[in-house]
Amino acid sequence: MLVLSRHRDESIMIGDNIVITIVDIRGDKVRLGIEAPSDIPVHRQEVYEAIQRENRKASQLRPGDTKDLGRTNTGT
Repeated sequence: MLVLSRHRDESIMIGDNIVITIVDIRGDKVRLGIEAPSDIPVHRQEVYEAIQRENRKASQLRPGDTKDLGRTNTGT
C-alpha cells in the first residue's frame, strides 16, 4: 500500500485520468473529491462490497426462483 501525505486542496493522480483531491479535513474525517471518466465506477468500499454480495447472490438464482417476478397480487 502506498501511503501519501496531502494537505487540503492538494491532489493525487492515478494514471492519466483519475484525480483525487483533498477537499476538507475535519477532525478524523477527510473529504475527498474524485474526478474519473464516467466509464470507471467509483464507490465507497462498503457500497462496492454490498454490490458484489448482491451480484453473487443473483448469480446463484435457480430458474424457478424468479417465476413470480412481475406478478401482482390483487387479492382476488
